Amino acid sequence: MARKPRIGLPGVPQHVVQRGNNRQPCFHNEHDYFRFLEILHLALDSNACEMHAFVLMTNHVHLLITPARKDGVTGMMCDLGRSYVRHFNDSYRRTGTLWEGRFKSSLIDSERYLLACYRYIEMNPVRARMVADPADYPWSSYHANALGRESDLITPHPAWIALGANDEHRRRAYQRLFAEPMSAEDLEAIRYGLKKCLPVGGATFKQEVEQAAGVRLGTGKRGRPWD
Repeated sequence: MARKPRIGLPGVPQHVVQRGNNRQPCFHNEHDYFRFLEILHLALDSNACEMHAFVLMTNHVHLLITPARKDGVTGMMCDLGRSYVRHFNDSYRRTGTLWEGRFKSSLIDSERYLLACYRYIEMNPVRARMVADPADYPWSSYHANALGRESDLITPHPAWIALGANDEHRRRAYQRLFAEPMSAEDLEAIRYGLKKCLPVGGATFKQEVEQAAGVRLGTGKRGRPWD
């Protein structure tokens, strides 16, 4: 069966997930996490991509990326995967694949779902019961987006900037978003979009994606509404 073509649009955020093969760990120690972030920084720069949020879990990673060109995310993930797998295999005297096939991705409607996607990504360690608070997990962008830690990896999205008149106000507003649990609707929309590699947003956003990409998007499931 032919693989579905990826949809990438300049200036449109993408939620990207890459999982370890067979759910095996992708990181064994602190050095692995740091090395992954170093390679990620280079891959972002060389492929004209900006990252707004991330989390590195034990056996998978979530990234929220806006590319400047349509193939930016694909190029970034190829560069990242190739370099990090080389590091991982050399470090642990192994061969073969590290990742579980192609990465998953979905376009995100900035108007409706972008900040929900930020939260979805940074709350992963809490949902996994690894920590009680996202601030307690060291390998995520929560420290930059909510607590003001400087990071060369993070570029604030206009949706984050719109949270307040200055960075202090924005961080406080962002922290308040985490005071309430995400709605079941938002969780389902983000998860379903990733599973089916479909855009996450309203009907107007879908139409804009279809027109810009020149494709007809299905729902991924018979009888299911797109949003």
